[in-house]
Amino acid sequence: MYKNNILKIYIVLFFIGLLLSAIQPKEYFTWFLEVIPAIVGFVILVLTHKKFSFTNFTYFFILIHCIVLFIGGHYTYAEVPLFEWIKETFEQSRNNYDKIGHFAQGFVPAMIIRELFIRKKVVANASYFNFIIVSICLAISAAYEWIEWWVSISTGEGGDAFLGTQGYIWDTQSDMLLATIGAVCMILFFSKSQDVSISKINS
Repeated sequence: MYKNNILKIYIVLFFIGLLLSAIQPKEYFTWFLEVIPAIVGFVILVLTHKKFSFTNFTYFFILIHCIVLFIGGHYTYAEVPLFEWIKETFEQSRNNYDKIGHFAQGFVPAMIIRELFIRKKVVANASYFNFIIVSICLAISAAYEWIEWWVSISTGEGGDAFLGTQGYIWDTQSDMLLATIGAVCMILFFSKSQDVSISKINS
């Protein structure tokens, strides 16, 4: 019962975040492109919930990732106010909010994959466990960069805000690096907490 109540709160927060992000965003086309992964993810989680339900610990971080996407969609990643202030205060060359998004792009998938691997006993050889998780997260990040590239060349100027390079020639490479760092950080610092959450389900 407690798990279900928490999950309902997460769902309400998800829709509140989505609706707030949709109120007068910078550009509706960019907003749609940025929030569609969260919407697709939500639909997948709903459709598969009866067959496999994640721990509230994992759902919490999925929600945080969705909120990151909603904020980026509302303002565009290059114009998030807090990071615009950081840019000006610390004399940075660009608004770096997108790097938070790409860190989460590695961190949260690592958490999802790790729980699936543990509970479904996907990987028999534990010595390859973490390597496979990080590799999958890097592959997801690379695939997303392909999508950004395709959208940009397909829509011209309309996709520039979605691509969000801000003139930084190494943007794609740094995005994938941040996703890899996010996956590694999840494994190093949150594995034990996730194990505790999983053990409560199994007990």
